[in-house]
Amino acid sequence: MRSSNTSAQLVYQKSLALKDLSNAIANYFSYDGNFFSYNQKLGLRNDIAYALLTDASLIAVTVEQAAKSSSKTLRNKNLTFVNVMTRNILSYCNGLEKDGVKEKEYINLLRREIKVFRKSFKQWRKSLTISDD
Repeated sequence: MRSSNTSAQLVYQKSLALKDLSNAIANYFSYDGNFFSYNQKLGLRNDIAYALLTDASLIAVTVEQAAKSSSKTLRNKNLTFVNVMTRNILSYCNGLEKDGVKEKEYINLLRREIKVFRKSFKQWRKSLTISDD
């Protein structure tokens, strides 16, 4: 179980790094950086930036919940949710490109960060499956 705990910490740290990078990219690509102002009409890029922030934040929270959960069913739901959110973030990258973002190196950096996160996440998920048997 010690190995699984160390893996959980690594995945959690990577989720925080993903959250920080997503935050920086979302703020950079948004038109005004003010995601919580309901009085103005927001464009597609702002919508994508807000969704990126939300999902990246939820990944960190969900990883923590999965690590602490003693319920196999709840843990599996959390793990599935993380997979959905990482796929969403990759879709947001595509959306930013289609919206005309010129700085593709930032988008590719986020894609690489997702790839690194997913690799460690899959290893951790596999270790949880083995420990459940």
